[in-house]
Amino acid sequence: MTATPYARVLFAGPDLAEGAFAELFRRQLVALRGEAALADVVDTGAGPDALREAVQASPRPLLVIDLDPQSTPPHLDWLRSELGQCEAPEHLFIASLLGQYDSDPAGAACALVARTELHLAFVEVPALPESHAWSCIPPHARRLLLCNGPRCTRRGALPLWKKLRETLKAAGKLECAGGVHITRTQCQYPCDLGPTASLYPEGEWYRLESEEQVLRWVQERIVEERAVPELLMKG
Repeated sequence: MTATPYARVLFAGPDLAEGAFAELFRRQLVALRGEAALADVVDTGAGPDALREAVQASPRPLLVIDLDPQSTPPHLDWLRSELGQCEAPEHLFIASLLGQYDSDPAGAACALVARTELHLAFVEVPALPESHAWSCIPPHARRLLLCNGPRCTRRGALPLWKKLRETLKAAGKLECAGGVHITRTQCQYPCDLGPTASLYPEGEWYRLESEEQVLRWVQERIVEERAVPELLMKG
């Protein structure tokens, strides 16, 4: 195991306690850093308190490896501002793969430990905007839940959802007054009828299998405000 300038390294992210990803990550981590490294894994799925408590209790200098698959630069700035309130933030550092890792997540995470040029400090963090986008409720009249579960994804959901978002935006119906707010979800069921999209408050469930159906759904259901029964899932 390569020596590092840190007294401890924490590996933090959701789904690290149980499940297929946790099993793979933990097995790889033990192979790279030994059984003792399992004590450095922090599952953040239940919220930020577990990571905050681990950071407070850890010796300094401390490195946090962020394994959140939704991680972005704004997410990192938020996390730095949150954990920067812990004791001795000047000896606290973070590194992130920004959600990009392959079949060797532990190897990618461990490789970051030695790359000190990619480590960010928790002091002099850029000030967050007083009214940043993630703290505001987007204007909308409807919620559209798009399934990103494994079976819908295999049926081509991701490019369809990209097209759907682009089409709503072009129609002036995306996250605006009278428009639609999109949320991507995990499995919604019924998997065999996907790709699945559900619209609220109406509670309508749709099967959208092609770009043509996406274009039709946006035009008829959202722009023209009329029913599209052919695309509805049969209960």
